[in-house]
Amino acid sequence: MTSTAQTPQSGVRTAPPEHLGHVIFIAAAAAMGGFLFGYDSSVINGAVEAIRDRYDIGSAALAQVIAIALIGCAVGAATAGRIADRIGRIRCMQIAAVLFTISAVGSALPFALWDLALWRIVGGFAIGMASVIGPAYIAEVAPPAYRGRLGSFQQAAIVVGIAISQLVNWGLLNAAGGDQRGTLMGLEAWQVMLGVMVVPAVLYGMLSFAIPESPRFLLSVGKRDRAREILAEVEGKGVDLDARVAEIENAMKSEDKSSFKDLLGGGFFFKPIVWVGIGLSVFQQFVGINVAFYYSSTLWQSVGVDPAHSFFYSFTTSIINIVGTVIAMIFVDRVGRKPLALIGSVGMAVGLALEAWAFSFHLVDGKLPATQGWVALIAAHVFVLFFALSWGVVVWVMLGEMFPNKIRAAALGVAAAAQWIANWAITASFPSLADWNLSGTYVIYTVFAALSIPFVLKFVKETKGKSLEEMG
Repeated sequence: MTSTAQTPQSGVRTAPPEHLGHVIFIAAAAAMGGFLFGYDSSVINGAVEAIRDRYDIGSAALAQVIAIALIGCAVGAATAGRIADRIGRIRCMQIAAVLFTISAVGSALPFALWDLALWRIVGGFAIGMASVIGPAYIAEVAPPAYRGRLGSFQQAAIVVGIAISQLVNWGLLNAAGGDQRGTLMGLEAWQVMLGVMVVPAVLYGMLSFAIPESPRFLLSVGKRDRAREILAEVEGKGVDLDARVAEIENAMKSEDKSSFKDLLGGGFFFKPIVWVGIGLSVFQQFVGINVAFYYSSTLWQSVGVDPAHSFFYSFTTSIINIVGTVIAMIFVDRVGRKPLALIGSVGMAVGLALEAWAFSFHLVDGKLPATQGWVALIAAHVFVLFFALSWGVVVWVMLGEMFPNKIRAAALGVAAAAQWIANWAITASFPSLADWNLSGTYVIYTVFAALSIPFVLKFVKETKGKSLEEMG
């Protein structure tokens, strides 16, 4: 019989820690940032039409209020790493929790359109921080044998946050008699929708006081004894703590600090592999996925669906998103990244094309004809399902794997920035494009889904089963 433990020099790496339940709690607490990421990103869906009506603004101005949070996201993501390295991962989480809370209160009680936009930026900054610090912390605290499974908590928390925000919105809308501007607790319903985020934001802050600091950060600031205590707590008492501390310290010393200039070359400013990463990020957003999470209630209402049903359809779409994400988590290591992306591209193109066809018909008494209405509804769910089981997960997996060690951090930063910019472009343009031609808008998204197929076939290399050191 073979033992699961390795030699003392590397510590017990595959045996489960004595307190696995505690480790799961730590990862789940950190993943609350991911929950808030999903919740805050999507909760605005329930307020779009009410904001348009209350402030009497056109589609272009409305789009800027919705999309402006993405500016905060980009800044938060760009600065979170440095903040975490200076003051610690836990303090970074606590700052994000405070910002989420301030954003929720401010968004629920705006004086005017300009300060609603300001609170959206604050919330975006918190989203950006959470998108970086959660996965980094979990990777640093999780026992090596459980890192992959515990790391998946972040993505799972994001899609659950999206779904819960839509469920809460639907419940509050029904409580307000189906009117987004109906009165609830002395406020308009949409204000309560935005304000409810205070609850998970405060919970996130409280949980951050119940979990330990990252051993990696503690070692970086010379707190070796405390780092040893936490390593024993999360990896088990059978681990050779001296070996683990030495291993982490050696890894930190040998890490290359990649810089922007390392990405240059290849004749088109960036190296070819960097352009592939940018392409993956841009295609992920240009198929219009965030229209489904930011504007779906508005979309369904624009083709004659009543608000209560439109909110319910937004919730069911979020459930489909969870189902697709689980499918991707199961198959990404079995089927491979590239095949899954191709399957998703084909499915998305079909779903988007059917939506474009359905929306091309004239409204009858303010509604789509029955057949086209059902086709649009089913196709929207098909689109989200195929996105979630492929590009929603695969792109982030590949971005973490595809770059050579020397440029990985900097290249990932550029690709992530491209994703936020592409997200902003789609979010800011949809209301005006929909006013121009809703069917034509979905034709554009269909074209990008179709173009992603030859892009993956020609430029994307499979990373399944390869070590990070093999990426050259």
